[in-house]
Amino acid sequence: MNLAPVGHIRSSLKERKNAPRQAAEQAPAAAIEVLPAFSHAIEGLRPGDEIWILTWLHEADRDTLKVHPRSDPRNPLTGVFATRSPDRPNPIGLHRATIVKLEGALVYVDAIEAIESTPVLDIKPVLKGECGR
Repeated sequence: MNLAPVGHIRSSLKERKNAPRQAAEQAPAAAIEVLPAFSHAIEGLRPGDEIWILTWLHEADRDTLKVHPRSDPRNPLTGVFATRSPDRPNPIGLHRATIVKLEGALVYVDAIEAIESTPVLDIKPVLKGECGR
């Protein structure tokens, strides 16, 4: 299996420790900088569209199999597949966001909890009828 980024996150969040756990927890607006080789792939996206952004959580610990949910030691150890922990064997992030504007190869979104330079693996439209926010 070979994965290569199609872009990177451009965000004011510079360190993982400062990132909120979810976008709804005061994550900042950010942009996806689509690499030149993939710039034609964003044709058809429009401001107001909701998208799924798949990222590679590059600072994750890939050996972690159990965590205390939300990093709270009062929560019992739980397998990472039952949590949204970024630490997991294949640290793929899944983010839902709304496009604010498009400017060249930059796709600006309303909020995303990913940090600066996080590799973007894919962007997909949210289809009507998919689970809400």
